[in-house]
Amino acid sequence: MYLGHFSLREAPFSITPDTDFFFAHEGAQASLNMLLVALRSGEGFLKVVGELGCGKTVLCRQLLKTLQGECVTAYIPNPDMGPDDLLVALCGELGLAVEQPVQRHQLMAGLAQCLLDHAQHGRRVVVCIDEAQAIPVRTVESLRLLSNLETEKRKLLQLVLLGQPDLDDKLARPEIRQLLQRITFSEYLGPMRPERVPAYMAHRLERAALGATTDTDVFTPAAARAIAQASGGVPRLINILAHKCLMLAYGEDRHRVSAAHVRLAAQDTPGVLPRPLWWRRLWPVSRTRRLRGTQGEWE
Repeated sequence: MYLGHFSLREAPFSITPDTDFFFAHEGAQASLNMLLVALRSGEGFLKVVGELGCGKTVLCRQLLKTLQGECVTAYIPNPDMGPDDLLVALCGELGLAVEQPVQRHQLMAGLAQCLLDHAQHGRRVVVCIDEAQAIPVRTVESLRLLSNLETEKRKLLQLVLLGQPDLDDKLARPEIRQLLQRITFSEYLGPMRPERVPAYMAHRLERAALGATTDTDVFTPAAARAIAQASGGVPRLINILAHKCLMLAYGEDRHRVSAAHVRLAAQDTPGVLPRPLWWRRLWPVSRTRRLRGTQGEWE
């Protein structure tokens, strides 16, 4: 690997969600701020919808990390399960023993008592459900029932749903509109702006550096711009491209990543945006013409 070559203690562009590398670009910081303010205000149901690869999971883990010591937290990473299984998973996260055979009314009674005990001691309980677009429709009713647990003054359970845009489509279905009406705040997490990509990469290199003397000025400005264009600002694609570029530079015994390295990495990476044709980049958009069809019709 290239770690020694670039004086790094760990791979800076791993696609594994790691809060040590959390980068508070505008979208991520806005989503985190909304969640923290709403949760601390006692809101019961919150939602964050984000595009594929835009950092929903690391945002979720950063939220849980920030809330440590402030409230009781539970994390459900894969909610693609039946109604009873979801309740069992939640009981496990909250440290509740589950008797066999599983009976739903006992699960709900046990959860209600657990939440009341936490409330009596002044502890809020926050449950984060990642990949929420995978929740089966028949399981959504369990979430609605959980949202009903409250006292006269406060919600006993605060739920945060994080998912891909398919989550909005699922919540819009008529049979589960009751759940949609309970969501008080929502946020959209999209790609970062192109001008933020160089700072994002520099941030990750600094976090992974062996020491203060490590040279983290690895990507030339042209390479950073090329990665921003090819990735569309999607953090996962940025990480994949940057990782491949470091491997290419290491293979050539170079300490700087060039735009040529980015072009090679992009050719080997599904999902990157196509590079504009050279004449497209030179001509004004108003003068661009495309030949369409077989009869020579210009548009």
